[in-house]
Amino acid sequence: MTRHLVLVLGDQLDLDASAFDGFDPSQDVVWMAEATEESTHVWSSQPRIALFLAAMRHFARALTEAGRPVHYTRLDDPSAPASLSAALASAIERLRPAALVMTAPGDHRVLRALQAAAAAHGLPLQLRDDRHFFCTVREFAAHARGRKQLRLEYFYRELRRRHGVLMDGDEPCGGRWNFDADNREAFDPGGPGAVPPPPRFAPDAITSEVLALVARRFSDHPGRLDAFAWPVTRAQALQALERFVAERLPAFGRWQDALWPGEPSLWHSQLSAALNVKLLNPREVVAAAEGAFRAGSVPLESAEGFIRQVLGWREYVRGVYWTRMPGYLELNAFDARAPLPDFYWSGDTPMACLADAIGQTLEHGYAHHIQRLMVTGLYALLLGVDPKAVHAWYLAVYVDAVEWVELPNTLGMSQAADGGLMASKPYIASGRYIERMSAGSLCARCRFRPGERVGERACPFTTLYWDFLARHETRLAANPRMIMQVKNLGRIGAPERERIAARAAAIRSGALDTPKETEPCP
Repeated sequence: MTRHLVLVLGDQLDLDASAFDGFDPSQDVVWMAEATEESTHVWSSQPRIALFLAAMRHFARALTEAGRPVHYTRLDDPSAPASLSAALASAIERLRPAALVMTAPGDHRVLRALQAAAAAHGLPLQLRDDRHFFCTVREFAAHARGRKQLRLEYFYRELRRRHGVLMDGDEPCGGRWNFDADNREAFDPGGPGAVPPPPRFAPDAITSEVLALVARRFSDHPGRLDAFAWPVTRAQALQALERFVAERLPAFGRWQDALWPGEPSLWHSQLSAALNVKLLNPREVVAAAEGAFRAGSVPLESAEGFIRQVLGWREYVRGVYWTRMPGYLELNAFDARAPLPDFYWSGDTPMACLADAIGQTLEHGYAHHIQRLMVTGLYALLLGVDPKAVHAWYLAVYVDAVEWVELPNTLGMSQAADGGLMASKPYIASGRYIERMSAGSLCARCRFRPGERVGERACPFTTLYWDFLARHETRLAANPRMIMQVKNLGRIGAPERERIAARAAAIRSGALDTPKETEPCP
């Protein structure tokens, strides 16, 4: 009889995870399972499916090499159950464990399914803290208790102090906690120049087998596999971290909000997938960035900007997720009900910025945070798309998407559907923002003009921006951070507002979704 069946999910690929504390290979067995449902509960892209399966299979091999017995179910096993809960039930019947043990999962849906499977067999399920994070959910809840508003900045400072990150004694390095104001530059018209590319990892035999399986089994799912080169092992993830810190982190801060067509990575780390499946620990990532700053090879604004994403924002969204679920998923502050446009699954749109961001997303399973927040997310927000539909798309298409991190970023930060819990204002802008942050390079490829809000050449982002302000004017006027934008709306007369509303209605009807030959803006 098995003492402990140790459950390991596809985003828990850490040999030092708490689930393995006290592991005895003579009595305990590791359980891992590939389940079709995990790729179909949202219409997962082929790159996302491939990354999880390849990383899982490599990790199972690492477990075996470490002397830990593994019960592993593959998708291509003839009798493989379709769901994780069914696969677990089958393993329980075969192995007869006395108890189930696991590190707390990152997905509320999966947690409930596994708890139900354990209860159905009368087995205890022991959940252990996820040591992968700087902060436990209990500590976040204590931070949030009694506060009228949650704000990242205060939580981030608390963690900096507690863990001694970028501190000079009791004060922050450089005398400031936040260098965001220094990290918002756009490229000049010449573009980014030569950008050091992230490392690419040629598929080995295990990954090649997975790619063939995904291409065969999920051929109707979006995305492409011919460019797949993500790190899927611990060694590859460490190499990716080392290369980022040495080659791209020095310029990351200055250009982190910039856009450029055909440049999917720029100076971004592309480490989020490795972090989220636990091939990397955030402590080593933060230590590497801080170490480079202390050694003088990375400027403080770059190190701080990157560390804030890992130590601050990543921890913050996890706390929001686990203290607000399951109700968080149902929030819809702006009562947005429109369907997600079909072109989000194809990139087939005349809007150059959206075509670029969606096209690279489908090819690589990746887009950097400004493309997500201020291109694909902004358009959905302005259009009035149901936030649950936007959430399902983000969870489906990005290789780094695990619900605990994706849902608050999408529903809260991007779509402002949580009524201001995650962010103090909706992140809305017109096409002028995209023009500025891309130095006009995206707009020059587009037939729409970002400076125009009505007429056949008006940029849909610009039209929808003013329409969004008008539709939600009363609500937005109550937000101190939106006062100037609402005042600018007040300068627009009734006839112009009617034209904006009519053009916005045409956009929402899908009348502009069909691509036409692009023309450069004059």
